[in-house]
Amino acid sequence: MDKLRTSLRRFGYFTKKDFLTVHNIATAGAIILGLVFTYNAVTATTRNWQLEQKLKERTLESAKLEIEVETLTLEKQYFNTDEYQEIMARKKQNKMLPGETMVILPDNTEKAKNKYSDFDSGTGKKRSNFEEWLDFLFG
Repeated sequence: MDKLRTSLRRFGYFTKKDFLTVHNIATAGAIILGLVFTYNAVTATTRNWQLEQKLKERTLESAKLEIEVETLTLEKQYFNTDEYQEIMARKKQNKMLPGETMVILPDNTEKAKNKYSDFDSGTGKKRSNFEEWLDFLFG
């Protein structure tokens, strides 16, 4: 038991004499202060960067909304014009001006839709320029 007590006293003595000096305590304090300062600087920088990103997003969103408002204002002005109202009256209600004749055409057939196709209807491949000229010249 005395040996243990003696070893603990030696350990305490060497700890006080070798490690708990003013120089070592000041160095440890400086290191701790430096770490705290570095941590706070990194935290502040990160927070500022995040806030800057939010500001950029909000600025971009604000610019988009301003453009959208301007577009809607121009659309509203266009919808109030006589030209637009005449076009819509002709299209939706089949209205016409005095002296005009309305001609209603039937829908195109599949043959009419595919008449000017660049593809050969039999093979589904693109026809060569030479084949198109032959078809044009000789029917």
